[in-house]
Parts: sequence; C-alpha cells; structure tokens
Amino acid sequence: MKNIMKQFMKASRIRVLPVMLIPVALGALGAFVWDGNFNIWLLLLTLVGSGAAHLFSNMINDLWDYYNGTDEAAKQAEGVISTNSGYLTNGTWTIRTFAAVTWSLFGIAAISGIILSVISGWPVIVFGGLGGLIAYFYVAPPIRFGYRGKGYSEIAILLSFGILPVAGAYYVQSSQLDYRALLLSLPIGLLTTLILFNHHFLHWQADKQAGKKTLVVVWGEWRALVFSRWLLVLAYVSLVICVLAGALPWYALLGLATAVPLYAVYGKLKEHNPSQAYLPLMGNSVKATNRCGVILIAALIIQGLL
Repeated sequence: MKNIMKQFMKASRIRVLPVMLIPVALGALGAFVWDGNFNIWLLLLTLVGSGAAHLFSNMINDLWDYYNGTDEAAKQAEGVISTNSGYLTNGTWTIRTFAAVTWSLFGIAAISGIILSVISGWPVIVFGGLGGLIAYFYVAPPIRFGYRGKGYSEIAILLSFGILPVAGAYYVQSSQLDYRALLLSLPIGLLTTLILFNHHFLHWQADKQAGKKTLVVVWGEWRALVFSRWLLVLAYVSLVICVLAGALPWYALLGLATAVPLYAVYGKLKEHNPSQAYLPLMGNSVKATNRCGVILIAALIIQGLL
C-alpha cells in the first residue's frame, strides 16, 4: 500500500499541489476579511475538489503528451530534462491504469463541485467547468492550445491557477462576486504562470522536435527570458496594486522580498544555456510562488483577526 501511494504521488506530481491550494485559501480568506463569511467545511471541500482537479490536470497532460509523442521526444533528446513522471514512457504503469487513476481524480473533483454548487449556487459549476475544460484541452485534440505558441497556454494558467480558484473559492464562501477577488488572484496567478513558463526552458528542444510550439520554442531562449523577467515584475506590481486597492493589507508588501532570490538567477543566465542551467530558475520560481502565497495568506488571516 505504501508503494502504491508513492507511485501515485509521483504520477500525479502531488508535490506541486500548493500552487492550487494557495489561491483557494486566498479566495476563502478574502470572503472572511471583506464580508465576514467563512465556513471551514466549505473550504475543506473546495480544497479537496480543486486539489483533485489539479492532479487530474497533471495526469491528463502527461497522458496526452505521451499520445502526442512529446514525452518520448524528451526521453530521447540529449541534455533535455524530462518533467513528466516517466510512468508511461518507462512502462511503470499501463495506459489503462494511468487513465483510470486520472479519471478517478476527475470524478472526485466533479462530485465536490456538484455538492458545492448545491450549497453555494450554480455559478460554482461554471468556475469548475471552465477549469476542467482548460485542463483537458491544454494538450488534448482538437484544440491543444498548449501546443500553439501564441500565449494561449499562459492565459490558461493564469485563469486556472489564479482567477478561477480565487474567485471560485470566494464565491463558495459568500455566494457573490467582488472585484477584489479578481485583483487578489493576479499576484499568485501570475507567479504560477511564471512557473509554467519557466518550466518550458527545461525541455524546449524536445518540444520543438515534437511540434509543441511553446513561446520558448517560438521566440527562442533570449526573448523568452526577457518575457520571463517582465512576467516576474508584473506579478509583484500586481501585489502592490492589491494593497493600494484595499484587497490586501499594507503588510502584505512583505511578499515583495520573495522576488529577490528569483530575480538574482536571471543574472546568471546567458543568451543560450544548457537545460540544467534552468533548474535554479525553475526551483526559485516555485519557492517564490509558495513563499509569497504563504505571506499573503498570513496577511489576510492577521487582518481578519484584528
């Protein structure tokens, strides 16, 4: 049983789950601070449903990347860092087993969404349904917008890990919408978008070989790195805007400090770099997102209790 759990954790890439749970917590805390509405049981069910949806997204992407040949290209390309679990390319799990686990996670997310919609209102289904469609068609035909290299995938990540979970969790608690929830979704959503964008640097050559046109493939390394820096700046500027607009208290500005270690990494990168050189960029992107998210959560908790 222990071995099965370890395999599931690797196959679903459960270690990255905080990038979904943090925005959900922020949305719920927004309702607590702004409206005085907070139900712990609704929050827990929202966390379960959104967490299952995120793991479904990870696994359905791996499944379709395998069908599309992207994972095999990453495995064979020299110097490329593969970021999938390897369970399909290595034969650790059969396609049938992998698909069964994937769709079981979708089932958990769907059931959670239905229950929440009955309690809080039908718009919950809209939030969840949009997230599900984005997760599936990110790499699945006929849309496969993650392969098109026109910024569709970046917009999808901002929606899936920023606007939808924050606004959705806020709506679950309050049964209404608020512009502050939209503002609150931007710092964490843009930082998560940065993670996924920087993730493409690790295997962009294999993506190019497989016909996956990410912006790194379309623009090339240097232009993509310039965009990556501006995305970082935009994320933290949006944090300042949240404070100025009253969506966050002033002490949430402590989150700006989390940008420093990540920004320092850019100075060590050249116009062309081996895949391994991007590992610090990827690692610090994840750390900045999680640390900033925790600071924003703490700031809202303090504000709500004062």
